[in-house]
Formats: sequence, structure tokens, C-alpha cells
Amino acid sequence: MRTTIELKDESRARLLEMAARRGEKRFSIIIDEALDLYLRAAEAGEGRRRAALALRGRLGAGEADRLRSAASALRGSWR
Repeated sequence: MRTTIELKDESRARLLEMAARRGEKRFSIIIDEALDLYLRAAEAGEGRRRAALALRGRLGAGEADRLRSAASALRGSWR
């Protein structure tokens, strides 16, 4: 699919150089690869965020007491 994106002149020049080193005539393949990597990383980050949120409220009583004590000790040392 064709689309239009706006690039800085420097970015366009660097993409053209990279494409030439790879033997490509256009840099659209590089843009597609970069977009794929970005989308996979964003999806993975979202999955990690959901997993962390799923742990909310999962501390056992002993763990909660230890965390509460450690937080109180830290607060006591604040000036």
C-alpha cells in the first residue's frame, strides 16, 4: 500500500544511504522493517503492562506487612 509520510531531510538522506548499502533502490523496505519492530515492541510493552496490572492486590499478608514496615522505615528517615 502506498502512503505519504513526512521525513526530515537528514532522515531521508540516511535512509537512502542505508538502502543503497543494502542494494535496494528504495527505502520503503527499511521503513516497513522499522515499523514492524516498533509495533512488536509496543505490543510487548502493552502485554507486560497488563501482566503487571494483573498482579495488583496479589501480595500475601506477610509480604504486605514486610512492605508496609519497609515503607514506614523509609518514610521515617525522610526530612
